[in-house]
Amino acid sequence: MTDLSRVALLVIDVQNDFLPGGALAIPDADSILAPVNALMALPFAAIVASRDWHPPLHVSFQPEGGPWPVHCVAGTKGAAFPPALERSRLTHIVHKGLDPQCDSYSAFFDNARRHRTGLEGLLRDLDITRVVLCGLALDVCVAATAMDAVGCGFGASIVLPACRAVRPDTGACLSMLRKHGIGLGTTLAP
Repeated sequence: MTDLSRVALLVIDVQNDFLPGGALAIPDADSILAPVNALMALPFAAIVASRDWHPPLHVSFQPEGGPWPVHCVAGTKGAAFPPALERSRLTHIVHKGLDPQCDSYSAFFDNARRHRTGLEGLLRDLDITRVVLCGLALDVCVAATAMDAVGCGFGASIVLPACRAVRPDTGACLSMLRKHGIGLGTTLAP
């Protein structure tokens, strides 16, 4: 097995509102729960979950002129982790999308780069050199987080069976990720 002593697993936005029946359901999103749980059983140095944690009147919401339905409002059932996610293995949780005037796809920074979530500092404090990503949605928040991970100097790879995308065609997204040196794996082994 690969040495995971300096590798963190980033579980991106596995929340009720992105699962079937949620406010912003991603097609087939519930199928990632078993692969994500299997990844979380591996001996990573840290397992960090991110979650959207929006105020009620967030700029990304359609009633406020944004592109998305109201989703993942802080403290609601939609923002919670699903019961099927093995939360006992999580070592840290970071919240994103807290600024009502700016969205935050990445688990590192908001989209305008005005606010940090603290994830970069946490990973540096833990002496992490590489991150493995999984979660929702591959073509939005997982991709943005992977890009920022590389930009912050971490190695990054994505386990594709543990992700689902908003759009059915992920070709352009995967090509862009590869061009930035992000590994794309099809097995659960990091």
